[in-house]
Amino acid sequence: MPAKKNKKIKAHYTDFLKETLETLRGDGLLLVSVDSKGKPNTMTIGWGTIGVIWGKPIFIILVRPSRYTHGLMGLTDDFTVNVPPPELSDIVAFCGKASGRDHDKFKEKGLVAVPGKKVKSPSIAQCVIHYECKVVHKNNVLKDKLAKSIIAAYYPKGDFHTVYFGEIVSVYASRDAKRRLKS
Repeated sequence: MPAKKNKKIKAHYTDFLKETLETLRGDGLLLVSVDSKGKPNTMTIGWGTIGVIWGKPIFIILVRPSRYTHGLMGLTDDFTVNVPPPELSDIVAFCGKASGRDHDKFKEKGLVAVPGKKVKSPSIAQCVIHYECKVVHKNNVLKDKLAKSIIAAYYPKGDFHTVYFGEIVSVYASRDAKRRLKS
């Protein structure tokens, strides 16, 4: 699927907050990291948020240790979060089921990696909003500090997430991002 020729504009991290969080709660967002050779991998994320911590804009994401991406996250200590338009919903679903251990998702789905402006991890050209983030902190979800109802509902196999706090260092978007996300 070729990327549309659509110049991206610089944005403030709050400019597309509503659209980003709505997409996160819907089909999900695409997280991108790279391996030691710079090969990109993407996975769908459905849990995360944006806020201010330590006086910095932070994108918080959760990745399970069993995921291929988890092993990549420490290689560069950065990542991008990409907001896909509705027409990518099949790709988002695939990226949430297929592992980068077994699939080159970029190649298989025709995703175009665009070099990061301030991070090593690329963004995805076909997406309409991009957050470049540098990891400033990470910690593991602690079973003994978590509500039993959450453990029962989301961790029946005990695969507790690592929580990554990424300082948002750059945001850019398609000029028509808000319109495209409404379709």
